[in-house]
Parts: sequence; C-alpha cells; structure tokens
Amino acid sequence: MGEQQHVKFPQEVIDEYASLGVDLPALFSAGHLGNRMGVQIVEASAERVVGTMPVEGNTQPYGLLHGGASAVLAETLGSIGSMLHGGVSRIAVGVDLNCTHHRGVRSGLVTGVATPVHRGRSTATYEIVITDEQDKRVCSARLTCMLREIGASDANNLPAAGRLDGAGA
Repeated sequence: MGEQQHVKFPQEVIDEYASLGVDLPALFSAGHLGNRMGVQIVEASAERVVGTMPVEGNTQPYGLLHGGASAVLAETLGSIGSMLHGGVSRIAVGVDLNCTHHRGVRSGLVTGVATPVHRGRSTATYEIVITDEQDKRVCSARLTCMLREIGASDANNLPAAGRLDGAGA
C-alpha cells in the first residue's frame, strides 16, 4: 500500500506547486490515512477527482464496507478537489461531511468521484458519489472545506515526500 502512485494532475497544476518546492503527486502517495486504507487517486483536478479503495480490509464486523471507510474516501477526494481549487496560497480544511449509505458491499473495489457543487473564495463544497464494481451507488456524500490562507507553519508541516527539497516533517 505504500507504493508510489501515478496521479493524473493537470500539468499546469503540477508546475505551479513545483515552483513552490512541492512535489504534488508525491504528496498524495505514502503516509496518510487514505494510503493505509488502500485509497488510490486516479485523476485529480479542481473539476473532478477520482479515486478507488478496496473493500477488503475496510469492513465492519458483518463483512460489509465500513461507513467510516466510505467517509474517508469521500473526504479524501473532496479535500483534494478543494485544495486544487484553492491553489497554492490557500489550504483546504474540512468543516462539514455528510454521508448517506445506500447499499452494502462485501468485496472488490469501490470508486469515488468528487465534483464541485460550489467553489468560492472562502469555501468549496464537493459532492462525492461512491459506486461498486457494478456501477451501483453505494454512498452519496457532500464535503465542505474552508479555504484559508496558508501560513508558515502549514508549509513547514508538509510531509517530506511532498517537498522537492526533502525538508519537512
């Protein structure tokens, strides 16, 4: 689960973050909760974020996909979209997450697709639809993130994997 991912970011976004010393694709690879749960980001832009997550290892006692796992996938995808919308000068912080679970899943992969509902100056809201391998809706979620100006302490807390200079926590 700690392998390097090949996320499809728009090149202009990669270049913008690289100019600040941030390796954007590496930032979404190792060391985060989503990574421990097997979340793989497939595509990422402010307009659409797609990711997958295995059901295996993310189940509750009845053998069904845990609702909290769906919430992790939803918040991960919506946060990435919000961060990309906010740009390099702002950080996205989740302030509201709502998940409605429609059906159980016992195996395979689920796929989440986050699309913007609102992209403003101080908040961004994304709808995240999670489906199973038969393209049946498993969960509908909505995430609102506050966008705030990035401070010096935020930049210093970037994981080392995300910094081109190797500095950071």
